[in-house]
Amino acid sequence: MLRLELDSGLVTRARTAAKKITGEFDQLFDSYSSVTIERTVLRLLGIDGATEDEKPLPNVVVDALQKAGALNKGAAIWIANAMHHKSLSAQQVAEQIASGDLDISALPMAAAKDLYPILDELSDKMLKHIAGQKAAREEFFRQYGPRRKPAIYVIVATGNIYEDVTQAKAAAREGADIIAVIRSTAQSLLDYVPYGATTVGFGGTYATQENFRIMRKALDEVSAELGRYISLTNYASGLCMPEIAAMGAIERLDLMLNDAMYGILFRDINPKRTLLDQYFARMINAYAGIEIQTGEDNYLTTSDAVEKAYTVTASQLLNESFALISGVKPEKMGLGHAHEIDPEYENSFSYELAHAMLTRELFPEAPIKYMPPTKFASGNIFKTHLMDAMFNFIGQLTGQGVQLLGMMTEAIHTPHLVDRSLAIENAQYLFTAVKDLSQNIQLSPDSFINQRANLVLRQATEFLERVAEEGLFRAMATGEFAEIKRPEDGGKGLSGVFERDPEYFNPFMDKMKKELGL
Repeated sequence: MLRLELDSGLVTRARTAAKKITGEFDQLFDSYSSVTIERTVLRLLGIDGATEDEKPLPNVVVDALQKAGALNKGAAIWIANAMHHKSLSAQQVAEQIASGDLDISALPMAAAKDLYPILDELSDKMLKHIAGQKAAREEFFRQYGPRRKPAIYVIVATGNIYEDVTQAKAAAREGADIIAVIRSTAQSLLDYVPYGATTVGFGGTYATQENFRIMRKALDEVSAELGRYISLTNYASGLCMPEIAAMGAIERLDLMLNDAMYGILFRDINPKRTLLDQYFARMINAYAGIEIQTGEDNYLTTSDAVEKAYTVTASQLLNESFALISGVKPEKMGLGHAHEIDPEYENSFSYELAHAMLTRELFPEAPIKYMPPTKFASGNIFKTHLMDAMFNFIGQLTGQGVQLLGMMTEAIHTPHLVDRSLAIENAQYLFTAVKDLSQNIQLSPDSFINQRANLVLRQATEFLERVAEEGLFRAMATGEFAEIKRPEDGGKGLSGVFERDPEYFNPFMDKMKKELGL
């Protein structure tokens, strides 16, 4: 059997250091909230829609409370108070705030015994719906059978949700197991979620609840046609991370790009805001049974994939630890890594194999997400196609959970349908050709691959122990991750972070924590 011989002492040390790093944020998670978290609560209470000038109602309500200096009690209690005094629904309260007919912060605060039952009823209703969506997904998998391993994951990114549907169905019929609707460029920096179906977008399609609904319906249709469940993924990241997680839970998305530190490093979003938002976003994903996917592949776009391989492993261990704090189980952690070594580098395949095996064996229960070679893809489409084949070979050989397919023309233009078809054909051929090869070969203890994997593990362990001593915020400020410097009080969105009042209340967080055993 193809297995590494990892130093178990290093594995223990690395996880201990990661736990120490993430454990230092308990006070942040327990004592602070953000405007995004409060907008998420409003969406979960049933508030939706937008004003005539396209400002989402959750933003309208939270902005009004923030302006009045009332947000530190949490948005939920003010909505319940207005419902109690005015005999309105949560949606009607939001609409009256938007029209200027109601100032909820000016209403006298009723007794908690009058307000908590209102929030109990609304939160129970939404949590029951989300639990029903989770049960529906599980029933589909029972009916159609489990997802293949590695699952074939392909991207659609037209900007038009209706064209995305056409391309997604075509990809499913060709053999795709997971459809990822790439989000429109820079949506992660919008501090609101656009409303409704969208037909324009640059580099992708806007993540909206209506777009989620449209694509989920389409994939359910093609799942019934093909007799296998086609999973759907999008991006719960950026300044609206938990809001998008909530919309995905409501509409039964199956996977969500949801990294603890990606927004800090690669989108310059404030560290406090990002870590707070990922905490609640991951809790929602955990409750909904949604598989998170992390973004360690991005480290290798700014750093050398050989010299800095340990930063990928270190980030995976941190993502794992942050996810456990939010209640995500190992079998729902799609921890990421990538096939990004320069193909001209001598023995590059052996390096890639060592890194892929290290990730696979460090996280045996996780549906690891393996990203394709893109950094060195070029106009030579035949070489790119060959690089993708080597990537697919490793994916099957090492038992990766999710294989995001590369496209031979991606360095030239947005791939056409035929390019996606060839990518799927490439993967299917390799997956079949080497299906049981790993059961028939083994590594010698002193092999290069064993030695390389243990070296990367040692470097990751020592790095994490150093970060544990200096603190994660300090390490990010000095550029320890991805060679990008992100100070604790810099970046976008810090003004949206606030300290909770002693009477702060978030009915969904409390109930999810109880259900998840946190």
